Amino acid sequence: MTVQFPGLVDLQVNGFAGVDFNSPEVRPEQIAGSIPALRMTGVTRFLPTIITGSLDHFARCARAIASVNDPAIAGIHQEGPYISPTDGPRGAHPRAHTMPASVDDFKRRQEAAGGRIVLVTLAPEADGAIALIEYLAASGVRVAIGHSEAAPETIHSAISAGATMSTHLGNGCAAVMPRHPNLIWEQLAADELHASLIVDGHHLPPAMVKTAVRAKSPARTILVTDAIAAATCPPGPYRLGEVDVVVGPDRRVSLAGTPYLAGSALTMDDAVGNTVRFTGLPLDEVLPMASTVPAAYLGIATAETVIADWDPVECKLLVRRVH
Repeated sequence: MTVQFPGLVDLQVNGFAGVDFNSPEVRPEQIAGSIPALRMTGVTRFLPTIITGSLDHFARCARAIASVNDPAIAGIHQEGPYISPTDGPRGAHPRAHTMPASVDDFKRRQEAAGGRIVLVTLAPEADGAIALIEYLAASGVRVAIGHSEAAPETIHSAISAGATMSTHLGNGCAAVMPRHPNLIWEQLAADELHASLIVDGHHLPPAMVKTAVRAKSPARTILVTDAIAAATCPPGPYRLGEVDVVVGPDRRVSLAGTPYLAGSALTMDDAVGNTVRFTGLPLDEVLPMASTVPAAYLGIATAETVIADWDPVECKLLVRRVH
């Protein structure tokens, strides 16, 4: 059947259609060239995401992104470097560039980005993190908790300081932790936090997706892809900034030579279909999690309309056009 809905909004895109937004050699025309491929998946607004790296590396990537004059780019998501250096919570982020949170460092990154940073993911237990959260919140920059091993009381402090989202909840944390209390339960229970989820079938099992959406409600759940350059491309070796990653035949993206996930090859149209299948919710309850909910979280408009075919048996969304 044919469906019509507001343009999709992805708050976490590390790269797409063969273009790595985290390469310091990336050119503005390459980034601009990836946007039509994003639109073919229904995404009309997105945040290019720059992961943990040196100030120089970040600045080179951010300047290239900021120089692209396309309304599809709604800002920049700075993920790190103020995150846990511990294996597991750190994920694929290079340990050498993790660092304490610093207002001065953020100001330098924001200057390099031309003021385009609108979302920062950090670990609230990092030295200086609470003070930085307060500064960011006062400056109108959204703050998300991620790549963290924070204690429950630190999660509460981050919320009080102005954190409003959990980045890819259920990932970017230790593989083994106490049954309770732990940082997943604390974030699920916090009504002040939206939760973003990577629903590719690799990052989270279906039961976790279903439980998280029930806990948060669709009104506070945001679907993200965490896509790397491999999205829409064949399996094989790729780069995510400074690190080598591999996309397997099952589309799972791993840090080369390890079992650790390193972004995804997910597209947002597939994320919507997977979420319908995993949760049992109807399409009209899932689509807002990928469109109007993230748009409202950022305070932006979803002006364009997507027309697509929906197969309710296979849970497949096929975008026909965007206008």
